[in-house]
Amino acid sequence: MRKALRDKLLHTTNQVQVFQNDPTNPLYSANSFESLNIPEDLLRGIYDMGFSKPSRIQETALPFLLEKKTNLIAQSQSGTGKTAAFVLASLFHVKPEIKMPQVIILSPTYELALQIGDVVKQMSKYKPDITFRYVVRGEILERNSKITNHILIGTPGKMIDWALKYNFFDIKKISVFVLDEADVMIDTQGLRAQSIKLKRYLPADCQMMLFSATYSEEIMDFAQQIISKPVVILRLRVEEQSLDNINQYYIVVNSEEEKYTALTNIFGTIAMGQAFIFCETKVSASRLVQQLRSDGHSVGLISGDLTVEQRNEALLRFRDGLERVIVATNVMARGIDVERVTIVINYDLPTNPETRDIDYETYLHRIGRTGRFGKEGLAINFVGDDRAMQMIHKLEDHFKKKIENLNALDVDAIEKIGNDA
Repeated sequence: MRKALRDKLLHTTNQVQVFQNDPTNPLYSANSFESLNIPEDLLRGIYDMGFSKPSRIQETALPFLLEKKTNLIAQSQSGTGKTAAFVLASLFHVKPEIKMPQVIILSPTYELALQIGDVVKQMSKYKPDITFRYVVRGEILERNSKITNHILIGTPGKMIDWALKYNFFDIKKISVFVLDEADVMIDTQGLRAQSIKLKRYLPADCQMMLFSATYSEEIMDFAQQIISKPVVILRLRVEEQSLDNINQYYIVVNSEEEKYTALTNIFGTIAMGQAFIFCETKVSASRLVQQLRSDGHSVGLISGDLTVEQRNEALLRFRDGLERVIVATNVMARGIDVERVTIVINYDLPTNPETRDIDYETYLHRIGRTGRFGKEGLAINFVGDDRAMQMIHKLEDHFKKKIENLNALDVDAIEKIGNDA
């Protein structure tokens, strides 16, 4: 299947490869939202969100999603406008006069579902006749209820319960089906099975979209199996997956004390907005938070040990600017969008739990928390031994991008990279 798609490659830019399995479908991009015949009330919402023209993924994907209502598999990193793209397509196709669910948007996590809902709320600001609701843990409906909202945003397990167990809505009436962070959905056994189960009940003419920052070849093959005849596949070249607007550095540290000193030097020198610090384990994340708080820093913690409600509360405090720094494990690596984040610190480099080698996808997701929507960002990696140094070299080889050395004791050098970001 992969070879057949490559034989039908119709267009390649330096960043995005576009595949189609319908050679009669014209390929073009939109250089303005007006050219897409978007209703005025949706255009006002888009402009209120700060979009002046389509991003690269939007200009390529939206003509297919809006005008022909085609199926799509798209690789697009966080911060590139992918959420706005599928939210716009969803709102565009909703028929407000039909008071029942028409769109399902699936997310792998509670936090990401809430974030998608925020985008729907902002974009539909001038479309009060379109409504949405969350289908996540904690949301309760009385038995025999019937949902009248147009868009449902939630996690797979809860969506199955509401659609198939309690019949709160007719899944056969769904016309748009979106999987965000599709690589997580497909590559995680429970979520994969639940997503496939939902897909089996959808009508044949339902438009399906899969969006993700990364796709392995194996996951791509599987995605093509669950999407009915995808007309368009958008893929980034590997060397384009490292977000060119993020300046990447590494700092060599010889002990835990040196590591912490380097971190505090960064805090004291760089004039940053907000920051993410990623640790490999829940224990190390908790320990670092305690140390930072004892030194007077305002720091939040998000890890798998916390309840969903505690994680959401920490994220809301961070978004509201009550805390400048979040220390997190990989639970925060994907999809969470906080525009004011200017720096990401990999206190521990991400590793694959099976191979113990560098995890390229998680690294990409982590550093993608900064550099949102083309803004400059900064990523700093701590390197404590030869093995970690080898991982840095592997990252450089994989993404074809240099990661510069930074001396943690050179305050002038640290200040300079902060000014450059």
